Amino acid sequence: MTKAASPLCVASLIALSLLAAPAAAQSDVPMLVMESSETAAPVIFSRDDLERMGLVTMRTHTPWNEGEVTFEGVPLETILQEADIGGSTATVTALNDYSVDIPVTDFTEYGVILAIKRNGEYMPVSDQGPFFVMYPFDSDPELQGQPYHGRAVWQVKEIYVE
Repeated sequence: MTKAASPLCVASLIALSLLAAPAAAQSDVPMLVMESSETAAPVIFSRDDLERMGLVTMRTHTPWNEGEVTFEGVPLETILQEADIGGSTATVTALNDYSVDIPVTDFTEYGVILAIKRNGEYMPVSDQGPFFVMYPFDSDPELQGQPYHGRAVWQVKEIYVE
């Protein structure tokens, strides 16, 4: 013989699930963590925060996509300014813990963006998203190989600047 759950127990479970729902929904919004040896705590930007900074459009060919691709994202220079983080090297880390060091001068010299959309759509984690460091490869023959292809990190989760 099984016992039925008490009304108080059922009510408690419902209340707990309702309290957890907003947190679960919020965790579905991609987040970017920015850190520096100079910051006391990480600066965290949601995808919505990044969009509010203002998106720019970049059209370029990549080794990973067919044809010309339209990316929309925030200039990495702008993100550093918003986070109030300075330095000479940005270590960009992906969800799979791949990381690469990028000279911060690349951000201004080449107009590197943190792309959040490809061809008008948010990029899912399963397809190079949610964030992708993108260089304008077509703008300069120097960018069409290494080390620049290796600096175009997808599935970005964190940027550490020093």
